[in-house]
Amino acid sequence: MPLRILIVDDFEKFRRYLCSVLEQDPRFQIVGQACDGMEAVQKAAELKPDLVLLDVGLPRLNGVLAARQMRKVAPLAKILFISQEFSFDVVKAALRSGGLGYIQKLNVARELLPGIEAVLAEKYFVRGTVKQKFREAGGPPLRHEIQIYSDDSALVEGFADFTVTELSAGKAAIVVATPLHLTGILQRLRSRNVDVERAIETGILLPQDAHEIMSRFMVDGRLDPERFFDAIEALVAESTRVIPRVAACGEIAPQLFAAGETLQALRMEQLWDIAAHGFHLDTLCGYALKDFERDSEIFRTICAEHSAVHVQ
Repeated sequence: MPLRILIVDDFEKFRRYLCSVLEQDPRFQIVGQACDGMEAVQKAAELKPDLVLLDVGLPRLNGVLAARQMRKVAPLAKILFISQEFSFDVVKAALRSGGLGYIQKLNVARELLPGIEAVLAEKYFVRGTVKQKFREAGGPPLRHEIQIYSDDSALVEGFADFTVTELSAGKAAIVVATPLHLTGILQRLRSRNVDVERAIETGILLPQDAHEIMSRFMVDGRLDPERFFDAIEALVAESTRVIPRVAACGEIAPQLFAAGETLQALRMEQLWDIAAHGFHLDTLCGYALKDFERDSEIFRTICAEHSAVHVQ
């Protein structure tokens, strides 16, 4: 059966444009249109669409609030935002409300179909053209890198190297690792002449238990975007008390991946990348080489979510 789509936008010409594009594809069926948020919620309740293409700036009820109500009246509907707005706060609010994707209207011609495919697969879709606008003008490209480690000692060494480098560059460092790895990383930092206790006390070093952080935003085995942003905002706020620039290394998504939760690991990487651009965080993710041996396609998919790949 074709995918049943509800289109919500207060600009009639844009609704017609979306209809003209989608109606050319037999996979899609336009089941309704709405021009304001209240009407959108009513039609979502009546029509139970598979997908809602939703603007943010709507009369009567904005798109973010409408999305929250749609989750109650049509919980199976996937939501893809399409809007002129592209600030981090707006994109973050849209994802917190239940949206899986966000497309700026200027990019809709090339991003609409890939965005639909992504959100139907329950993946997050926010392309780099939007994320790059979150960064400060003229700032360097964000680093969201993956380090693939041969064993635990290599991970400990790699995270310690990353932390020393970032601290030396005048940044605060968040280190999110399993308790065993965290102990080894702190020991390695001490051997590199880092005053770990002083760094923690002053707030420039924030070591965190990966399992405890993960428990803040995983609900029934699924990543909850509202809890995720709350947790990341809390970490960043704690780290920026003294120094405004922050970097992070971690293994939350790798722990999900190692446990066989591939989709949740991928969603975690995608959501983290959006948050990292918004909070200006350079990041290193540490994966075990052995966890990629079972599926080369998954290896390529995970690596594609990162700006650079290293093997140690």
